[in-house]
Amino acid sequence: MAKQAKPLSARRVATERRPGMYADGGGLYLRVAEGGSRGWIYRYQLAGQRREMGLGSAATFSLVEARDRARFARQQVADGLDPVDERRAKASAVALERALAMTFRQCAEGYVRAHGAGWSAKHAAQFGGSLEAYAFPVFGDLPVQAVDVGLVMKAVEPVWTVKPETASRVRGRIEMILDWATARGYRRGDNPARWRGHLNKLLPDKAKVRTVEHFAALPFGEISGFMVDLRQLEGVAARALEFAILTAARTGEVLGARWTEINLEACQWTVPAARTKTSREHRVPLNAAAVAVIERMADVRLNDLVFPGARQNKPLSAVAFLRVIRDMGRQGVTGHGFRSTFRDWAAELTSFPAEVAEMALGHQVSSAVESAYRRGDLFEKRRMLAEDWGRYCCGTHTGIVVPLRVGS
Repeated sequence: MAKQAKPLSARRVATERRPGMYADGGGLYLRVAEGGSRGWIYRYQLAGQRREMGLGSAATFSLVEARDRARFARQQVADGLDPVDERRAKASAVALERALAMTFRQCAEGYVRAHGAGWSAKHAAQFGGSLEAYAFPVFGDLPVQAVDVGLVMKAVEPVWTVKPETASRVRGRIEMILDWATARGYRRGDNPARWRGHLNKLLPDKAKVRTVEHFAALPFGEISGFMVDLRQLEGVAARALEFAILTAARTGEVLGARWTEINLEACQWTVPAARTKTSREHRVPLNAAAVAVIERMADVRLNDLVFPGARQNKPLSAVAFLRVIRDMGRQGVTGHGFRSTFRDWAAELTSFPAEVAEMALGHQVSSAVESAYRRGDLFEKRRMLAEDWGRYCCGTHTGIVVPLRVGS
């Protein structure tokens, strides 16, 4: 019950410290809490029920402003509307409008900004690359609120039995992004990418899917023709793929290559342990064709990245090679598969020991084999192998020089 019926004054609002409810009239009250904070309350009766709603802090809204807000609420009551329900509906409409303005891709970028600081470069590339390859083409540019079970299934189901581990990771990443979007108020409702009690009813357990994932490889007899076509393409991504083929290196190692790792005088590229799959430093001999690629990239150097992406100080996307291969009209070939092309060529057309080819690929061999090659001749054997591979790849080289366009 109000302690007085006399309308409040601005001075009273500013100085009242005693806890309680102080009436201003027309259902408007000043509430003073035990800690001294003050807020505006509007009390009303609708359909026989007494209700109250907050009108904001007295530190934010003056007495005059609070009276205006109370007057608007009284008008709603007079029209048979519940001010609390109307405010909630308005807030929901605003939230929905925000959700419709925020796409899944934007939410993914927000999630990465929030969590990516603690990720390794490899994980960051895999996270973004998997979404770029499987989720974004399906619903990346749709409002995040529109992502439902049907869209999630459309993204992961086609590869669930072909690449179960990859599909499972994509599903998990979609789930995390949608949870983030819900927490930020960009979407409402259940998470359609949730596994337990949801998608596990629609998809088989990945552990029961026994299909082995292999990377599609180009037959080594076709590599020289492929390289001729590749050199017709402009852009950094095409040069990065060319370099990856000539060095038989992993995609992530090439995309993250930095100028500090390149020694042109020694024709050598040293991949630091932090960026190798074996967590061991890997020295890569550069054949003449690979050196030529590096020299061309040096002419358009922008930053410390040998193969810079379109975004400043960011590497190319993890799916850059797939895009180049697609642009070439090639089907059933992957960037990683060229390592198999190299390995098949080395086994079929050269007399180099298998261990040399394996170590050229950056594979870890047995300790006994490693000990046998610690006398210093292994790197030179790999250099000879690399030169032979470079000449084989360029067997039909036309000598055409294609201009670079950084950021492609």
